[in-house]
Amino acid sequence: MNNMMDNVSYPMLLTLMAPKETKAYKHVYFICFLALYLFILIINIRLFMVIIMEKALHEPMYMFLCHVCINGVFGASGFYPKILSDLILDSYVISFHMCALQAYVIYSSLLSDITILTVMAYDRYVAICKPLDYHSKLTKNTCVKFILFSWIVPNCFCITAALFSNLRPICKYHIDKLYCDNWSIVKLSCVSSFVNGVFGYAITVTFFSFIVLIIVSYFKLISACKASLESRRKFWQTCLPHILSLMNFTFAILFDNMYSRYGANDISEGLRNFLALELVIVPPVFNPLIYGLNIRAVRKRVFPSCVAASENVLKRVKT
Repeated sequence: MNNMMDNVSYPMLLTLMAPKETKAYKHVYFICFLALYLFILIINIRLFMVIIMEKALHEPMYMFLCHVCINGVFGASGFYPKILSDLILDSYVISFHMCALQAYVIYSSLLSDITILTVMAYDRYVAICKPLDYHSKLTKNTCVKFILFSWIVPNCFCITAALFSNLRPICKYHIDKLYCDNWSIVKLSCVSSFVNGVFGYAITVTFFSFIVLIIVSYFKLISACKASLESRRKFWQTCLPHILSLMNFTFAILFDNMYSRYGANDISEGLRNFLALELVIVPPVFNPLIYGLNIRAVRKRVFPSCVAASENVLKRVKT
């Protein structure tokens, strides 16, 4: 009876990997992660508020960019509060259910990045290759449907994956990572992971197909831009951020997927942590910065001091 009460009263606890030399550099790690989290919140919320408040930016591309900002804050909030509390308490433990929630938040955010990049690639394809049809094809209703699609599809996959992994009995209690991911939870079980593996491959194939669609659309854009200087200018101004985001994200997610499934004993722990952290550091920092700085209409409103400084420099150079 007492054992049964204990099982009900106390959640199952898992241990996470502790960063090396945590005790010596705990305060340095804490300050760095806190600064990163605050910067992510400030830059994404700033960009989101500017787009919402400026009527001139109420265009499909900027609405999709709002989604990128919200998604960045959502994904970052799945990682930073937990690592900050771990560093303060010097206790790298997490309940099984909170581990599942963290994995869901981080990976649904990452998969949403792929779907929203797919939607933005289509937006740029229509804007550059079929400019006369742009407003008829990308109406408000269509944009809402695209945004819902970019949220619903990743979340359906992540919820299903979480159910598959959380209904399995577990016999291990350590996750060899700074945060939880779905495949690490699957590996805690001592029963067959065949179904989870097949579903994981289905997710990989589905979202890799989205990446292929994005690449194909950019090839079409490049070929369409050859004939027009204006089209080339528009391509480099609005599509370069997409390309850079896609390259960074594809590399990081492929490494994370291979490492989670097959391990990497010949790779140092420091490098593994760096590459794993790239998924929760680079996209939410990199995306708003590069979109905000590269797209002039956004840059003028989000970074007015930067624009004024650059214009002053240009005036001095000309004089």
